[in-house]
Amino acid sequence: MSTLAHTMMTAARSADSGLAGSGELDRYPYAEAPAGERAAIRSWGGPDSELGRAGRRGSASRGRGLHGQLVQQLGQMIVSGDLGADRPLVPEEIGQRFEVSRTVVRESLRVLEAKGLVSARPNVGTRVRPVSDWNLLDPDIIEWRAFGPQRDDQRRELAELRWTIEPLAVRLAAGHGREDIQQRLGDMVEIMGHALGQGDGITFSRADAEFHSLLIQAAGNRMLEHLSGIVSAALHVSGGPVTGCDRPTEASVAHHARIADALASGDSAGAEAAMRQLLVVHPEVERVVPAPREH
Repeated sequence: MSTLAHTMMTAARSADSGLAGSGELDRYPYAEAPAGERAAIRSWGGPDSELGRAGRRGSASRGRGLHGQLVQQLGQMIVSGDLGADRPLVPEEIGQRFEVSRTVVRESLRVLEAKGLVSARPNVGTRVRPVSDWNLLDPDIIEWRAFGPQRDDQRRELAELRWTIEPLAVRLAAGHGREDIQQRLGDMVEIMGHALGQGDGITFSRADAEFHSLLIQAAGNRMLEHLSGIVSAALHVSGGPVTGCDRPTEASVAHHARIADALASGDSAGAEAAMRQLLVVHPEVERVVPAPREH
């Protein structure tokens, strides 16, 4: 096993145990709350609501602070429809229900406003915005939709976007011949193969995510690079047998290896074809994202 594979597997085991790895930072870089505010955030509907349990699972798994936890809870409630469009959000009420300070509430609402979920206006206050105003490409919103009532629509839309983005990315990448990225892609295939043999799904998924991120990076298109978060989110929330990336299998490793080999040889058509094969491993995907017609 290569040093890189060993490092990734060690990091994956640390993350799975709940220990933060080196360089792992809170997603929202706010100052830590005072000791008096460190109590667990309670859900709007009470500690036993399903939404509250889901929110606690999400925030706990990411090691978020109070700001991040409140963003997670409110974001889930808005996306799920529990807090409907034009619903007023009173900071004092939120602070009381979740037992956090006004500072935590204010900063959390700013994050949600940046995502397009809420708007704050003088003399009107903070209100939930309609779906048409949301930043639907935001990775958090993608995740909240994928694990909420809109899960089927979200996963279908993600599959359709991947079908559009990734075959184009590998076709472009084949013309660039970046040796550093080629080496890294080969490393990821090696790590995926080793993780499969070890039954290490966490390392497999991390190597898989980096593989696809590298492909978009190798395309040499900065606008495509901005869409890499969509692919990462899609890999994280797929939650069903949709593509060859959804579970560690020998077929999945083989498809990734074929993509890397095609890129290494500068075969743009072969790389694109291999990517389409990867994205349509399972028959049900063809009903979601039909293959292009032959003319």
